[in-house]
Amino acid sequence: MFPLRDENPTLRTSVVTYFIIFINIIVWVFLQGMGTEPALISSVCNLGLIPGELLGKIPDGYRMSLPGGLTCFLDGNPDWYTLISHMFAHGGWFHIIGNLWFLAIFGDNVEDSMGRGRYLLFYLLCGVAAAGVQMLIHPSSLVPMVGASGAISGVMGAYAVLYPRSPVHMLVIFGIFIDKIIVPAYLMLAYWFLLQLISAIPTIGGQEGGVAFWAHIGGFAAGVILIFLFRDQKRVQAHRKAIFRRWGR
Repeated sequence: MFPLRDENPTLRTSVVTYFIIFINIIVWVFLQGMGTEPALISSVCNLGLIPGELLGKIPDGYRMSLPGGLTCFLDGNPDWYTLISHMFAHGGWFHIIGNLWFLAIFGDNVEDSMGRGRYLLFYLLCGVAAAGVQMLIHPSSLVPMVGASGAISGVMGAYAVLYPRSPVHMLVIFGIFIDKIIVPAYLMLAYWFLLQLISAIPTIGGQEGGVAFWAHIGGFAAGVILIFLFRDQKRVQAHRKAIFRRWGR
């Protein structure tokens, strides 16, 4: 199941959502070489969040072998900027396109609910919380974590609280069967969260794979909690009136 769009009007242009998308694209093109080597591996090494390094779990001068015969030199000094920088780097075309697609669908309405400045802070806090949960589960991991999915998971969690009944158009692919369905947002987001949980639980006490599922879970939970602090009730009410005028519900 893949979301195509939602039926949820916006009150004004989603400047911050578009800005975040723009920054991700700029990083992908100019710092990551649009997925070409050696720019991709180098950027993942420099911008990615490595839990073991950040938490001091590896010795000074550790050399981590990466694909393509490259080596990532870890000096043992925590690079705290990676708590932010990792949210704007990606590992491949499907990674960045999928993340930015989800952000475009759900981010505009969440931005509407709190205003631009508060939304940017909310987004970054969700990303940091997502990284924190991933580090809590895998504190010694040497796998560089990159991607906006932790922060976007927070946006999705906020959306689930704010607009649970908003219709979401889904593309359903099951073998050779392809169809479109419309489901309420809470059903789509609950299904997505369940998939993350099912995928994350087997990694407890072991080595994580290539997807930071615990970051997705942590970001989503952060969004569900933080939306109650960041939302502007007047904006939420104005948005719900706009929905009623357009759809009568």
